[in-house]
Amino acid sequence: MTAKTALNAKNLEGLGPERLAELLIEISAGNASVKRRLRMELAITQSPVKLASEVRKRLTNIARSRSFVDRQDARSLADDLESQRRAIVEMLAKADPTEALDLLWKFMAMAARVFERCDDSSRTIIGVFHEACRDIGEVALKANADPTSLADQAFAALIVNDYGQCDDLIRVLAPALGQGGLEHLKQRMIDLSNRPVLTWPLGPMQPISRACAWPACQKSDDPPRRDCARALNHRMAGSIGPGSLLRSAIGPTCLH
Repeated sequence: MTAKTALNAKNLEGLGPERLAELLIEISAGNASVKRRLRMELAITQSPVKLASEVRKRLTNIARSRSFVDRQDARSLADDLESQRRAIVEMLAKADPTEALDLLWKFMAMAARVFERCDDSSRTIIGVFHEACRDIGEVALKANADPTSLADQAFAALIVNDYGQCDDLIRVLAPALGQGGLEHLKQRMIDLSNRPVLTWPLGPMQPISRACAWPACQKSDDPPRRDCARALNHRMAGSIGPGSLLRSAIGPTCLH
């Protein structure tokens, strides 16, 4: 027989709601992570909009942070990210999959800022982003997302996939994209690969403002961006396998 003092749901229910509430307030004191979790639990009881607001606020704060996270503290950051991911997927997606999908894209978009300021040699943080990437495919289906808009969002994510956070994106999105979405994504990649890129002319670089029109710039014959698009197209061509929907949309050789 389980001891009366064992920590399990049944024994804790015996404490009653008032005592449990008091304990949660006591335990959360000085623990930001627990406080955030409690706020999210309270938010979802009010409305999905309230929960989305809490998650969006936290994601914004994480993205804006500039403090360096060393290897020892990476687990804490990973736990925070995982808490936000689970709130989106396990709580919000059930009530409002469209809003959940939007938040997952926001989650993925902050990857570069996170990795620029942390030591993720343990790969705990990238693991959370890989999970979020896989979640996008499932939530996109629940949200019945428009294939063209979804392809545009995938394109925007893939061209800034500097840390491999979106390596699995094409595969997981293929069912939601369908033939039309995959064709649109393919064309976006081809257009990017053919687009000339402005580069600095030879000679000393002069400081300019962001508003400068760069009149002295010239076209590059071999832009890195074009190479990136070629690589992505070939990845798209072989990411699922022969005879698949993705391969039929992209073709065995997209660019030469």
